[in-house]
Amino acid sequence: MKTMKLERKKRIIRLAVWTWTWVATLAMATFGPKFIWDDHIFLTTFAITVNLINGILMISANRDLFNHFDEFERKIHLEAMALTLGLSVVIGLTYSLLDTTNLISGDAEISFLVMFIGITYLISTIINLKRFQ
Repeated sequence: MKTMKLERKKRIIRLAVWTWTWVATLAMATFGPKFIWDDHIFLTTFAITVNLINGILMISANRDLFNHFDEFERKIHLEAMALTLGLSVVIGLTYSLLDTTNLISGDAEISFLVMFIGITYLISTIINLKRFQ
């Protein structure tokens, strides 16, 4: 039991490191061209490539953690992911349609959809935890 907890903690820390590394490289790729290297094409391409590789490694760490879950945890997260995916596609396309038809005043920003995805996943995971206990 103690070994499993240590193994879980190790996987969570690994996922946290890759997630924060990905966030940092995303910030660098986003703001670097404008504020650090003045739109240098090689540096911008390099930063985006590093961000992509970090993102893939983050996904790998997430998959590794999920593969360590028991059936109960997998069920909770699978249902939360299914709901999040469905809502994100429907809400995201509706949001985009509102923008393209000019029914909203501003542009549809991906950051709002990303926040929606995170909040939806968090809430649906909490609901599933309470529902299945």
